[in-house]
Amino acid sequence: MPENKTQRTKASAAFLSAIADAQQRKDAKAIAKMMAEISGEKAAMWGPAIIGFGQYRYKYASGREGDWPKLGFAPRKANLTLYIMPGFKDYEALLQKLGKHKTGKSCLYIGKLADVDEKILRALIARSWAWMNEKYG
Repeated sequence: MPENKTQRTKASAAFLSAIADAQQRKDAKAIAKMMAEISGEKAAMWGPAIIGFGQYRYKYASGREGDWPKLGFAPRKANLTLYIMPGFKDYEALLQKLGKHKTGKSCLYIGKLADVDEKILRALIARSWAWMNEKYG
């Protein structure tokens, strides 16, 4: 089986300082700080643009396996993408209070931190971190 394209790298999370848009740079640094506080982990780069905290090993029924951060986000051009690994099935109540956002299977998309309630965002991140630790140790 081929290896995943996105691997943990030796690159520095200092790449946040190079984000061109000042508001997105400020928001990305705030999210990194929030995730570091919640996880107690140091930020690590995954591929060229994902900031991850912690790590777990997954294995699909197909036999494909790999490593991925337990918690992470990527400052994308259109929005900030947070990886909420358990998905959102059990988080409807929090999402209703969060503010302006979109979701994918395990991705939470926000335009800027000012669009959401940071206490609710922190709660979502903390629940995701707890779930990942319960499932993967």
